[in-house]
Amino acid sequence: MQPVPAPPRTPWIVTSGLQVPEAVDRLLRSLPEWFGIESSIVDYVAAAARLPTYLAWASGKQDASGAERQAAGALLAARHFAAAAEIYLMAVDRAVHRRGVGRALVEALERDLAADGVRLLQVKTLGPSEPDAGYRRTRLFYQAMGFEPLEETTGLWPGNPCLIMVKALALPGDVAMTATRRPARAEITAALPPAVVTRNLGSRVESDSAGMHRESPPRLGSPCYYTDSHIRA
Repeated sequence: MQPVPAPPRTPWIVTSGLQVPEAVDRLLRSLPEWFGIESSIVDYVAAAARLPTYLAWASGKQDASGAERQAAGALLAARHFAAAAEIYLMAVDRAVHRRGVGRALVEALERDLAADGVRLLQVKTLGPSEPDAGYRRTRLFYQAMGFEPLEETTGLWPGNPCLIMVKALALPGDVAMTATRRPARAEITAALPPAVVTRNLGSRVESDSAGMHRESPPRLGSPCYYTDSHIRA
């Protein structure tokens, strides 16, 4: 039997600075295995109206049908201290699981945090003492992203064990930094819905003659800044 070739990986564009609670609501309600408690969904959607939000979009041109493109994944970030932050929520459309969306979101956040001096990133998820196939995959994903389990506690989420996972981030001065080639502005605008493009114009980007550019985002928590990522996971 011949091995079945893996489908080609999809590059993703990640935006931040645009808070879209309705997109978070849609994603959460499509994943009842992970987000099946209504009160939690309501709380997450409320948080999506105030927390820095990262959204992942498939690159490429809009569908010829004219249907508005929807975000494939969302990540909410929280800054607790000057050098510490948290992935407050991440949800990825089931149709594109294991296609690099989660990696693109986390790497975009980590890049911004490291540029702003954050050294420690944490995430909370269901602990291993509660057998659950979906959350086992979630823990494996975060481990693959470099997070380590720190502590499982039963006092944070009544009735559910909470696993706290942490990752030390390398600051720009800690490692040799290499320039990353970003997609051209025309490529970004072709991939995103018009409303997203309109509300995200004016991002500050420095470019050189080779087309390599790097953004200098303000501190996480500032409500209006934009980043783009073209990441193959």
